[in-house]
Amino acid sequence: MPHAVARDGIRLYFEEAGHGTPIIFLHEFAADHTNWEPQMRYFSRGHRCIAYAARGYTPSDVPPLAGAYTYEHFYTDALAVLDHLKIEAAHFVGLSMGSYSSLQVALHAPSRVRSMTLAGVGSGSALENLDAFRAQCRANAEQFETLGSAEVAKVTREAPGRIAFLVKDPRGHADFYAALARHDAKGSANTMRGFQGGRPSIYTMTDAIGKVTTPALIICGDEDDACIAPSLFLKQHLAASGLTLFPKSGHVLNLEEPSLFNATVERFIALVEAGRWGPRDRRSVAG
Repeated sequence: MPHAVARDGIRLYFEEAGHGTPIIFLHEFAADHTNWEPQMRYFSRGHRCIAYAARGYTPSDVPPLAGAYTYEHFYTDALAVLDHLKIEAAHFVGLSMGSYSSLQVALHAPSRVRSMTLAGVGSGSALENLDAFRAQCRANAEQFETLGSAEVAKVTREAPGRIAFLVKDPRGHADFYAALARHDAKGSANTMRGFQGGRPSIYTMTDAIGKVTTPALIICGDEDDACIAPSLFLKQHLAASGLTLFPKSGHVLNLEEPSLFNATVERFIALVEAGRWGPRDRRSVAG
């Protein structure tokens, strides 16, 4: 199995397909690298595509301690995969947790990011609810440890952001949660505790985000309530960003609407590569 090695020695399993300008896919908490298959198959027709399993998600290593699951570990892991493959810069496509990590790479290593697609980004960022969100993350981590992944998958399958997926595609929704049921419970618990419950809110990074010039596409489902306000915030503060809302859509955008997702991201990457996705013309800003 192909693995890259993170700076702390954790092995990260990856898959790649195709040739051309690189695209790296970063998955969400409830998913893993396999959930990017509709995108790997589509984009590998014209790009070199890489999807990897984050630490804590087999067949990547599962570190035993929560201290190995900080947001710094997650975004530097993406860089470790690129370094292993000798890729100087790539288009980053992230969903949820993967979007947060993509944004962190743009903040800390902007030369490595050709563009970033931030889908389903920013849940748990509201400062007024941050303590409650972190407490819920700790409780969720304990659920994984005490009940196991299979039971957690059963009780979370009708979370609000997942209902649109269930309504549109019951078969796909069932496959998604069958995969979650197979996740390593300790890895999921530590990811929930260390990354989800420990990452800074994007609202605390306003000045840093305002300095990012990386071309960005923000995608949000209009029924993904927790991500709408953060998506608007990022649109307002990322200089070279565009925002699109997918109608009647929740959180799992790449699987709920794979054709729309692929077409939207493909157009964005084509415009970036043509030099046609720059910062907003300030003449379009109302005075």
